[in-house]
Amino acid sequence: MKIYCGLFNIMRALDIKHPREEKTLIIIKPDALNRSLVGEIISRFERKGLKIVGIKMIQLSDEILKEHYAHLADKPFFPRIAKFMKSWPVIVMVLEGLEAVESVRLITGDTLGRKADAGTIRGDFSMSIQANIVHASDSVENAKKEIKRFFKDDELFKWERLDLEVLYAEDERE
Repeated sequence: MKIYCGLFNIMRALDIKHPREEKTLIIIKPDALNRSLVGEIISRFERKGLKIVGIKMIQLSDEILKEHYAHLADKPFFPRIAKFMKSWPVIVMVLEGLEAVESVRLITGDTLGRKADAGTIRGDFSMSIQANIVHASDSVENAKKEIKRFFKDDELFKWERLDLEVLYAEDERE
């Protein structure tokens, strides 16, 4: 065990990422903010073992919404989404961990809140497709784009969790 942990610590010290370590973007939406669910949402990600490497509250602009929702910008319902997302501030957050994108998607649940499994964030707190509490990156590629959209490099932090040895099995830390 000490050999694995030592190797893992050396990789970290040399800033060598584990091949399955990923970053992903979360947006805690206005409905969650207004319902005082922010702490509960963040807590679920932390309890899972994901690490927060960036977090801030922002007011979304038309420009950033058109970029972020470019795949929906020509839909008749886009103005409603933009109005909702601009109505109050949001919290943007970058999480890091092994296979973080998929892990976060499992925690957040189906996009349509009323169809999301109980125990997921949306399953527990949402009935809507728009007011569905959080946005989560849907792929590693999109996560990279989204993180750059919302965070400057100096707003993301590299730090070491003290509990890695109990979060991951030895072979996962190799």
